Amino acid sequence: MGDKANAHPGAAGRATAADHPASVRNVVLVGHSGSGKTTLVEALALTAGAVNRAGRVEDGTAVSDYDEMEHRQQRSVQLSLVPVEWDGFKINLLDTPGYADFVGELRAGLRAADAALFVVSAADGVDGSTRMLWEECAAVGMPRAIVITHLESARADFTEMTRTCAQAFGADDPDAVLPLYLPLHGEQGPDGHAPVTGLIGLLSRRIFDYASGERKESEPGDDQLPLIADARDKLIEGIIAESEDESLMDRYLGGEDIDFKTLVDDLERAVARGIFHPVLAAAPAAEGARQGIGTVELLELITGGFPTPLEHPAPAVTTPGGAARPALTCDPQGPLAAEIVKTASDPYVGRISLVRVFSGTLRPDETVHVSGHGLADRGHEDHDVDERVGALSSPFGKQQRALTRCVAGDLACVAKLNRAETGDTLSAKDNPLLMEPWSMPDPLLPLAIEAHSKADEDKLSQGLSRLVAEDPTMRLEQNQDTHQVVLWCLGEAHADVALERLRSRYGVQVDVVAHKVSLRETFADRSGGRGRHVKQSGGHGQYAVCEIEVEPLPGGSGIEFVDKVVGGAVPRQFIPSVEKGVRAQAARGVAAGYALIDVRVTLLDGKAHSVDSSDAAFQTAGALALREAASGARIHLLEPVAEVRVLVGDDHVGAVMSDLSGRRGRVIGTEQAPGGRTLVRAEVPEIEIGRYAVDLRSLSQGTARFSRTYARHEPMPPQLSEKIREQAQDTA
Repeated sequence: MGDKANAHPGAAGRATAADHPASVRNVVLVGHSGSGKTTLVEALALTAGAVNRAGRVEDGTAVSDYDEMEHRQQRSVQLSLVPVEWDGFKINLLDTPGYADFVGELRAGLRAADAALFVVSAADGVDGSTRMLWEECAAVGMPRAIVITHLESARADFTEMTRTCAQAFGADDPDAVLPLYLPLHGEQGPDGHAPVTGLIGLLSRRIFDYASGERKESEPGDDQLPLIADARDKLIEGIIAESEDESLMDRYLGGEDIDFKTLVDDLERAVARGIFHPVLAAAPAAEGARQGIGTVELLELITGGFPTPLEHPAPAVTTPGGAARPALTCDPQGPLAAEIVKTASDPYVGRISLVRVFSGTLRPDETVHVSGHGLADRGHEDHDVDERVGALSSPFGKQQRALTRCVAGDLACVAKLNRAETGDTLSAKDNPLLMEPWSMPDPLLPLAIEAHSKADEDKLSQGLSRLVAEDPTMRLEQNQDTHQVVLWCLGEAHADVALERLRSRYGVQVDVVAHKVSLRETFADRSGGRGRHVKQSGGHGQYAVCEIEVEPLPGGSGIEFVDKVVGGAVPRQFIPSVEKGVRAQAARGVAAGYALIDVRVTLLDGKAHSVDSSDAAFQTAGALALREAASGARIHLLEPVAEVRVLVGDDHVGAVMSDLSGRRGRVIGTEQAPGGRTLVRAEVPEIEIGRYAVDLRSLSQGTARFSRTYARHEPMPPQLSEKIREQAQDTA
């Protein structure tokens, strides 16, 4: 790297379609919140001539984080695409949010990209959340490079931060995390801090000085050669070892001076395999400068050292019916196979879909097949329909620049796909395909909402359906037991964004209400009841009498109805009526308004009238009998219990287990997990873990993850049960 001094400014501003996958680079920027990803995107765009010094495009808007919501939140909350051109390559920069609540946007960016720039702040270091983001990338085999930012900070130490990154990210092989450049420092200031003014290229053995505001290249001085030699030898050995080029290693160890191009080729091979992670440095452009420190070097690494889409294995595909299909290759002439990685709504042009094309070529105004996407449990429909593609465009800030095509390996925005959602596959209508979906995090924070007014109620359903179509990490639940509308989110920030989008994009004002869990009732012991429904009001009257016995059953038994009537005391045609009345009353509850479960109701006796008995009368009598049986029995309120699995660092295991105990949880097992972590399994009442997604993040400094699955209902403690009964009576 380092043999191209400058690019042609202004070239990146044009929205040109890539001609071939080899000329495309798809790079996702990953890092914790505040690490400087968006600033780095703007600096790269400035160096490539795509934006002005203020990071603005022609219409004056920002190239990234241009959404008003992001301005209010003061952080990225969604995936943004910034395409630029450099040295004949089209580079699609994907800026992702760093906050844990928006990990769904991160995973979408990983799906769309072929390599990642992992952004680490020299001022903040590597924390637990940074390591979790690294694991997100490693889980999908993403090639990664590390960019150290905030070098202007007084606490910045590039050498120490490189060592920290090697310890954090290269635990198994520290030589897999090595710098490509060393910082060039200026004169020491009054505070003792020597600012970074340029870089020393280890492979090229060149000095790149930015002190004048322009990148100037020169030979290293005699005093710099020893510093370069040691670091260069270690870098070359690391690159050759990780690329597994044994013949080159023999030549190098034999004293041969390996040429620059061969080293870059081996670097690209090692990075593409996802086992070598070069470290670079970057700083924003100084006042009046056209290039930020390290931005040219980053662009050179992206174009010369990162893998092309041709080297990125495409997701597995089947037919929509599940039949196997041949593996895709990144061929513009191959069968069309594209995937929607992001869905957004524009008030003027409607739905806009960000698409990654893995095979074939996508063109405007053609009809494609939409297949997807297995998220029915989150409120998303399955799709298997044909739709007409609208205009193709390349986004740049708020602008959409028209494209004539999008070849395999490239990204584009598609307008007016009215049915397609994030995660759906676009393919040829005569050769429909379905891509294997990427992993989505489970939303575990419930947000119960109600329409603020009648006008909002009329718009709520449509607004919610559009909201979940944009965000597959959100789950919409219409709870039939509590009659609540619940949005399941990833955290408080995610919930805040959902509410803001409902209000600002879809004009729906909602109120947040307390989330209810689905309680149940059951009999604690055997009890009997008599239901008598006798009325005479002229004409045919109503007459029905039945006697029942109720006894508890084991959990999961439901409602069991048994007929033990003898002698025809209750005519055969009315026995189903009694059962219907009993089941209807059980659904309404007998103590606090929650459904009754796990009991056997036995019909023992009754009376009927030859004229006045009827189906309705015996239904009423059955319900009355169940209520009378409940009045003389102990009724348990049952609460749902979840099995919770918490993956937490060993340093926080004690705090997590103590917290679970405070939530009436029972720890049922622990086991060691890779990476110095422990998996804690516990059973916890669901009423105690409504905000666990938020509390666990605080408890573990953002490093723990958890999942939950329903286990069973079991009796609540008497004091809690009595409190809920009193609340039910007050609202009755």
